[in-house]
Amino acid sequence: QVQLVESGGGLVQPGGSLRLSCAASGFTFSSYTMRWYRQAPGRERELVAAIPSAGSSTNYADSVKGRFTISRDNAKNTVYLQMDSLKPEDTAVYYCNVVRSRREYWGRGTQVTVSS
Repeated sequence: QVQLVESGGGLVQPGGSLRLSCAASGFTFSSYTMRWYRQAPGRERELVAAIPSAGSSTNYADSVKGRFTISRDNAKNTVYLQMDSLKPEDTAVYYCNVVRSRREYWGRGTQVTVSS
């Protein structure tokens, strides 16, 4: 079955960096667009970044453009989110997502807290 496992979250000071990873299994990873979402307390889940199967034409939310970079390693079935110049408003649980056969799959998420 499809499994998505996020890792790499933690506590970081404003201006710092983190690299999130999402290890995927149970489907042909290289054939699917992968996405990162986040959800802050009291707010709706929002799309942060997306990367198509070939790794080109990445897309980002306006709030993270120029600071976050999504990438993938199809040989390792892993998608990454490099987060630089982190701000307190980036604090959220970050989720990995894939849509396969019209069904959405989610990981359990990894907490990112940006605070001094």
